[in-house]
Amino acid sequence: MCAVIGCYLRITLAGFHRFSTYRQAVVAGTATNIVFGLIKVGILTAVYVARDGAPIGGYDLTTTITYVWLGQGLLGVVDFWGDDELAERIRSGDVVVDLSRPWNLQAALLCGDLGRAGFGLVARFIPQLALGALFFPFRWPGDPWVVWPAFLISTACAVLVSFHIRFLLHLTSFWLLDSRGVINLYRIVGATLAGLEVPLSYFPDWAQAVLVFTPFPAMLQDPINVFVQVGSLPLTLAHQLLWVALLAAAGRLLLDGAVRKVVVQGG
Repeated sequence: MCAVIGCYLRITLAGFHRFSTYRQAVVAGTATNIVFGLIKVGILTAVYVARDGAPIGGYDLTTTITYVWLGQGLLGVVDFWGDDELAERIRSGDVVVDLSRPWNLQAALLCGDLGRAGFGLVARFIPQLALGALFFPFRWPGDPWVVWPAFLISTACAVLVSFHIRFLLHLTSFWLLDSRGVINLYRIVGATLAGLEVPLSYFPDWAQAVLVFTPFPAMLQDPINVFVQVGSLPLTLAHQLLWVALLAAAGRLLLDGAVRKVVVQGG
């Protein structure tokens, strides 16, 4: 058992070290996020000035600016637009090598992604959080001993939800052979429905009611709501944990079906 745990821990560390080698990409990605953050802060500030500072969907200007910088920072942690490595390996047939290894493929890929997320937290989230807090109005948690641990748990759940969605999308390559259309559609709509551009409370009531029953808010809106203390903390975490469990189970079932398909085909 210890050897198995050690194996997955080494995969997690390998994921951290792998992404820490792309320093120029990290700098470029962070700079891009900051530029888009400045644009969004400018646009949303103009909206609030035009409304004489009246809150929108429970968000005042300071909370909205905090939302922007948290969202830009979490982009590098949650990763809506990850690589297509698994889908490509399925399409090329190389996934047979992965399936023959003495590990659980889903768990191994998850550990690698957790390593990536850990590096993103250090290299991309913290610098943008510091920038937003130093140069803009910023709303810090009123009860840090409760909110900070809850925020870390919520962010971990967001990473898990994002991973399992991408894992499911990549597995469709077993049946579609080329899943780039499905993956690109998710990349286009996923971040918006998660609340990247504006808080989901800006959406019409009917849209918010629909999104509650989807995993999208769990990837961005929920961890930010935990930080700025909007909504019920237990319900927010319960929503995320529910989707983590459902998506993980769906991934397990779909992978088992895909393995049977490979065996039937004689792969």
